[in-house]
Amino acid sequence: MVDVVTLGTFVLAALASAFMAWTIGAGSSGSTPFAPAVGANAISVMRAGLVVGICCLLGAIFQGANVSEAVGGELIVGETLTADGATIGLSIAAALVAVGVFTGYPIATAFTVTGAVIGVGLAMGGDPAWPKYREIAALWLLTPFVGGGTAYLTARALLEEPIPERRIVLVLAGIVGALIANVEFAVLGPPDGGASISATVAADLPIAETAGAAGTTATLAAVCVSVLWADMRRGTVAAERHFLLALGALVAFSAGGSQVGLAVGPLVPLAGDVGLSLTALLVGGGVGLLVGAWTGATRMIKALSQDYSSLGPRRSIAALIPSFGIAQVAILYGIPVSFNQIVVSAIIGSGYAVGTSGVSGRKMGLTVLAWLLSLSGAFLLSYGGYLAFRGLVG
Repeated sequence: MVDVVTLGTFVLAALASAFMAWTIGAGSSGSTPFAPAVGANAISVMRAGLVVGICCLLGAIFQGANVSEAVGGELIVGETLTADGATIGLSIAAALVAVGVFTGYPIATAFTVTGAVIGVGLAMGGDPAWPKYREIAALWLLTPFVGGGTAYLTARALLEEPIPERRIVLVLAGIVGALIANVEFAVLGPPDGGASISATVAADLPIAETAGAAGTTATLAAVCVSVLWADMRRGTVAAERHFLLALGALVAFSAGGSQVGLAVGPLVPLAGDVGLSLTALLVGGGVGLLVGAWTGATRMIKALSQDYSSLGPRRSIAALIPSFGIAQVAILYGIPVSFNQIVVSAIIGSGYAVGTSGVSGRKMGLTVLAWLLSLSGAFLLSYGGYLAFRGLVG
């Protein structure tokens, strides 16, 4: 029998988590994956919000476990988040993200949630998890350079056309297919983990596992190339737009797998006390992302697609491919990462491929400032908020 006080405090924490999930869906997860596609006029704003919500829900269910467990149990050493701590941290982080949603400036969700959880954990008496912080810092610092640099090089190749554009796009489709083959899905793995398509198929082949995985990867890459090539025979421009929409769906799926952990991760240590499984938390968080995307994502989609850079299909493709790759690396290693940071960095990189005129320097500066303030502000507010709460309740 669940204690009434325990259930009540969990409900409060769950409400804060639901609000966090909505703000994420309305902000980073609901806007960034399809912003380049909207900017390239491949899909309308309203349809983008509809599709991205469904993709986020699926990603949350099939890929959300790693980041959720990391946020809930790996950011602090020596202490486990309590219901009141989770409620305070999630409420402060969600409020900061909501400010970004309604003002049109993207607040880095991963920065706010990470800062809030660490702030509450330290206020509770926990110790810093320095090894995990180094992993997080490395990915956060490398993302603008790797994502932006890859997007820049890809956009330059597509724009300058030393090689025919059709061939470059087909090569990019093959790269995406290879990435899909090696992405881990919960449904393919053991109960406590996931497995990739290539690993799953290779395990059933009568050859060496490495060779089987390589062969599966090559086969799926070839399938993606063949499908796009057949589409190109009916029209290159239309095929590029279809490819762009497929990339947007993949990035949205990845967003769900990563961002749901920011909403439900703090609840993971509490779920067992009320008889809930991690899967139940992921489904609930995924529904929150979907509702947020359907009801509030259009403002941020417009901001990213029009205010940051004037995007065409080529530069949009160049922005989404590294975004998909970086997001999957973060999911694999259980690192909370901001999709605003990933996609905005890639958009900026692809924008510089045609010169700085397509990129708003003022918007870039304000965005970076928002990222820095979201981390430090969430940490300080959560640390002080928890100490104040404990002082009031004795």
